[in-house]
Amino acid sequence: MNFEEPFSGLLHRIVAALERLAPRAAPRIDFDAASAFVWQAEPQSFIPVESVNRIPLQLLKGISRMIDTLLDNSFRFAQGLPANNALLWGARGMGKSSLVKAAHAEIERRFSEENSLNNDGCALKLIEIHRDDITSLPQCLNHLRGASHRFILFCDDLSFDADDTTYKSLKAVLEGGIEGRPRNVIFYATSNRRHLMPRDMLENERSTAINPSETAEEKVSLSDRFGLWIGFHNCNQTEYLEMVHAYADHFKLGAPKDELERDALEWAATRGSRSGRVAWQFIQDVAGRLGKHITL
Repeated sequence: MNFEEPFSGLLHRIVAALERLAPRAAPRIDFDAASAFVWQAEPQSFIPVESVNRIPLQLLKGISRMIDTLLDNSFRFAQGLPANNALLWGARGMGKSSLVKAAHAEIERRFSEENSLNNDGCALKLIEIHRDDITSLPQCLNHLRGASHRFILFCDDLSFDADDTTYKSLKAVLEGGIEGRPRNVIFYATSNRRHLMPRDMLENERSTAINPSETAEEKVSLSDRFGLWIGFHNCNQTEYLEMVHAYADHFKLGAPKDELERDALEWAATRGSRSGRVAWQFIQDVAGRLGKHITL
């Protein structure tokens, strides 16, 4: 230390050193920049999504009851009315994540056309949080809590393995914590598992615990935080072909009906399943063979 240095200069250096040690101020979040964002845990930020990868609601076939249920819940929430967290669970490729994104677009369309927001309503934003960032959920909610918008916080393919304890923090954030879920945020998740955990994990808990029922219930109780359980099941052949024809008509592929159905069934047989995802993959193959571009 230079003892001959003026006292004011010493103070200036101390202040400068403290400023370097202090964390940088969080950048201002402009939720008006887009209708959808992706939460980034480190460094904390909301990345605007210019064009959401989603399928129009009218192209989602074979899940009309699920569509009505989620739309009703989402519309009430957007109006400032009570609504539930939702878990969309079940068969792979049947439109769980597609429905969440399409429902958000439909709510935006309704409000835009009807201008029907009441005094408690506000713009509805879609925020995606990745499964690996669930531990940062409290920090994400802190940013959303004071915003003037409403948010659907969406986690795709949410599930937990045997050694994963992050489900406990998710439970507290959804309903059990002191602060709880902000009134302007609702949480939607998709999963292939009804209770978000593999069956063998629950069975192992029952077989090894001193009190099996309590241990299993503690893990299953995470799914109880979701007021809505919307189940998706494998589609039958009729529903599968309805999906194929909906896509073919929407993109004006012009393929003969009999030929289209024959090829679609063969395509499903080679995949060993029938689902909306399989139908979409088939349509992409058909469009490619016909030399046609398809854009959602």
